[in-house]
Amino acid sequence: MQRTKPPFRADQVGSLLRPAALKEAREKQSRGEITAAELKAVEDREIKAAIRRQEEIGLSAITDGEFRRAFWHFDFLEHLTGCEGYWMDAASPTTGARTAFQGASLKPWSVRVIGKLDFPADHPHVEHFKFVKANTSRTPKAMIPSASMLNYRGGRSVVSEKVYPNLDNYYSDLAQTYGKAIRTFYDAGCRYLQIDDVAFAYLCDQDQREMLRKRGDDPDQLFDTYRAVFNTALKAKPADMVITTHLCRGNFRSTFVSSGGYQPVADKLFNDLAVDGYFLEWDSERAGGLEPLRALPKGNKIVVLGLITSKSGKLEDKGAIERRIEEASKYAPLDQLCLSPQCGFASTEDGNTLSIEEQWAKLERVVEIAKEVWG
Repeated sequence: MQRTKPPFRADQVGSLLRPAALKEAREKQSRGEITAAELKAVEDREIKAAIRRQEEIGLSAITDGEFRRAFWHFDFLEHLTGCEGYWMDAASPTTGARTAFQGASLKPWSVRVIGKLDFPADHPHVEHFKFVKANTSRTPKAMIPSASMLNYRGGRSVVSEKVYPNLDNYYSDLAQTYGKAIRTFYDAGCRYLQIDDVAFAYLCDQDQREMLRKRGDDPDQLFDTYRAVFNTALKAKPADMVITTHLCRGNFRSTFVSSGGYQPVADKLFNDLAVDGYFLEWDSERAGGLEPLRALPKGNKIVVLGLITSKSGKLEDKGAIERRIEEASKYAPLDQLCLSPQCGFASTEDGNTLSIEEQWAKLERVVEIAKEVWG
């Protein structure tokens, strides 16, 4: 019952804790003490080492750990044609709502739309993927943020009214931009693309829904809009390319943003979103129960159960996780289930509050359990 194509029985969301040498090099480069080329040399070396460790553990999907990124989403979005990164006003109450986690705050950095959207042929993340592909014999995996991440947290305020007086045109161009991104990654040799999303999970949280209403957005309508953009972009997906989505509730220094089970969005998510698989978080009580899996249609769609937490270093008991997988199989066929950590270990360069060796132990545990459950 092992899978020879992604998502794999033992999989991963992708981001890894940054090694000390890489953190030091990034700090030196920010101070002008080393060149961009010197930083890249360190990144290349550390990514190669991370690739080797992933292979040694037994993972089939290999990533660069997002070692070249400061943020899992902004680093990709700000390189889209028509976008720019910028520092927000830290004193603004709007900024606070967009950067606050439960117990920690992000740097007030964001991305806004200032021109007509497009996906540039020279987007740096395509070259980043090519590097992984050239350095592994297994399945290289690319990770990009979903289209909804460009305006979910900022709403209308981050989309230029001069460029897009009509948001319908904005969403149309956004979908076409992501369709072009899918084709560009495919042409670069990518056959496994993960599109990370928080909006779909955030819309299960009552506080997030209230925040959206206060700024003038209808949460249910916004879900349908984002789903339509996603599906339009997916029309560009070739038949031999696997595209999954990861639904995150926030992951910064082991903190979170939203809570709530997937039940409010499960039917539309599983039946009306045209992806091949879903990475879903079930590592805490905040995630609700496994019952939403009832909505998964029988067939080829796969759910990767995020039962191993990336937010702490405590290693999960194998028996306990196997029992959760058995519970999940009461709602969806075991053949349509896989296992992974619930999120990455370092959605930003800061990383979560566990050690690098604890991180690798958790990924080893994923592989061990998958072998016992699926053979």
